[in-house]
Amino acid sequence: MSKPTLAISPQQLSDALAGIVDRASSSVVAVHSARSRSSGFVWRQGLIVTADEALDDEGGITVVLPGGETLAANLVGRDPTTDVALLLVDRTNSPSVTLESASVPAGALAWAVGSVQGAPIAAFGTVSFVGGAWRSFRGGEIDARIELDLSLRRAGEGGVALDASGRAFGMVVFGPRRRVLVIPAATIERVAATLETHGKVPRGYLGLGLQPTKVDGDDGLGVMVMSVDPKGPGAAAGVRQGDVIIKWNDQPIQGVRMLLRTLGPATVGSTVKLALRRGGEPVEVHLTLSERPET
Repeated sequence: MSKPTLAISPQQLSDALAGIVDRASSSVVAVHSARSRSSGFVWRQGLIVTADEALDDEGGITVVLPGGETLAANLVGRDPTTDVALLLVDRTNSPSVTLESASVPAGALAWAVGSVQGAPIAAFGTVSFVGGAWRSFRGGEIDARIELDLSLRRAGEGGVALDASGRAFGMVVFGPRRRVLVIPAATIERVAATLETHGKVPRGYLGLGLQPTKVDGDDGLGVMVMSVDPKGPGAAAGVRQGDVIIKWNDQPIQGVRMLLRTLGPATVGSTVKLALRRGGEPVEVHLTLSERPET
């Protein structure tokens, strides 16, 4: 019996894989802030997308282009809820990454390409999980749940995720327990465009300080109003300190975290119906959410 012949030699396969990384690396930069080192990529000329979580809150930011040239960068805006930040540099000759929203199946090969001091770094593995749209721990709307099974260096966070054909389908970030997640192309395009125009992603604001509490009877859980911003939407709606919120638009409250995670960009200007307990008596108010003020 004759032995099967390989259609491609190991060297050819290695060269093909290296070629995918090489082509992507021309658009990937290193991002340095006060105490962190991460990666980013050219989204549009002069604009760099990177992982918000990897940026320090204070101090200057620089980017290192492929080849080692260092440029000062200004923060255009950041959205912690989706982990997307946008930086502005005076110039870059690096090509922009073409993000594609094409679906990637579980089991597909995947690369993460980042940069250290202008030199490319890469991790190779598989797509371990693909799911539908989800809401992050901080309330951000992510268009798809994509997890990668690969070993990503800390400095690689903020780099691009590539499929086997070299298409960029998102940005790699760290999730809980250093699980590698992908912020998908559709989310990046939406959030980065908002940051470029407005410098931030608006969030709904209640103007209330809340604490979880148990409610007697069949209501179970609620949240107690511990403080009221006198100029906020809660005060305008007549919510008082000591009130207990038990329903939001007729839906039972399941805790403070669940409540705050609902306050996405689309809620600004909307009106919600709150069912309260005040001194043990039921009260209903209608609250119009405003935009969360700068802190």
